[in-house]
Amino acid sequence: MPHLAPVPLSEVQDEDIRQRFEHYRNTRGFTPNSIMTMVRRPQIVRAFMALNQAVLYEGTVPHETKMLVSLASSYASGCLYCQSHMANLSSIYKASDEKIAALWNFEESELFTPAERAAVRLALKAAKQPNEATQADFDALKEHLDDGQIVEIVASIALFVTSTDGTTRWPPNSSRWRWKWPSAPSGRWGGSRASTAEGDDRWPDHRPRLARIEGHDCFP
Repeated sequence: MPHLAPVPLSEVQDEDIRQRFEHYRNTRGFTPNSIMTMVRRPQIVRAFMALNQAVLYEGTVPHETKMLVSLASSYASGCLYCQSHMANLSSIYKASDEKIAALWNFEESELFTPAERAAVRLALKAAKQPNEATQADFDALKEHLDDGQIVEIVASIALFVTSTDGTTRWPPNSSRWRWKWPSAPSGRWGGSRASTAEGDDRWPDHRPRLARIEGHDCFP
């Protein structure tokens, strides 16, 4: 249940913000409710959109890799809103449905490159608990990426860790993705620091899978 309702697009007064919101709607199919809530303070939403643009859409790391890293970070940090949106963006930026659904199995899946495995591994550790990221994790990244690209990866992880507390109470947008649990106890949801991080033996064989749906809200 959201604490604040989004501001209708018709009530957005600043033309530059309105144009950006319409850009999101044209590229994603909707304008995220998070920024439509933040727009009550235009300078805050401008800063947030600029940060999002710099982290996810600029630099030399492939967009698909950044979206998958951000999705993994959202898993580990426990933000269902972010998981929905980053699954959608991963699909937009050419990740296949099979690859998105296989993210928890990235170490074994042939769909992931060695560079993607190194990046996702770091994301799951750092977003769950930063101290779990080790020098070995960064050394693995350095086999595939230069220092500037590693900054992009770390920024993508950090964006979805710092966003978590704010976005878990935004109302979710419609999405083509939602969770399915294989043989999991009823009412259990994935992506929490406490329950579904890589290597957590309290949930053996109960990792969630994202499933594509059409015409439904992500979390009705």
